[in-house]
Amino acid sequence: MSEIEIITDGGRRRRWSSSEKLRIVEETLYDGESISAVARRNGVAPNLLYRWRKLMLEGGSIAVTGDDSVTSNKTVREMEACIRELERQLGRKTLENEILKEALDKSRSKKPTLLAGSLKRDDLP
Repeated sequence: MSEIEIITDGGRRRRWSSSEKLRIVEETLYDGESISAVARRNGVAPNLLYRWRKLMLEGGSIAVTGDDSVTSNKTVREMEACIRELERQLGRKTLENEILKEALDKSRSKKPTLLAGSLKRDDLP
């Protein structure tokens, strides 16, 4: 019978401070070690370290020190949903406005006809 090992995770994510992120990324830049080795030594997932390094190389230290990109993506999605809703409401109001303009134009075109007809009746003996 083979042994089965069950690994349980606490379910919590580790939070890295800005200084820790910068220190770890700097190790990959200056020590000449592979990113995987630096990640293993610091207990960071290699793909996360690659992302931090890419952010730092593209945007400097400010990009790395910012909050997790998942948060900003969530905010962007919420804003896009809000924009879609506002555009939908704007479309509805624009359609209502056009309908009201057409109704107003039709009512204005009927008024002179009605007035002309009522003047003729007044002129009759």
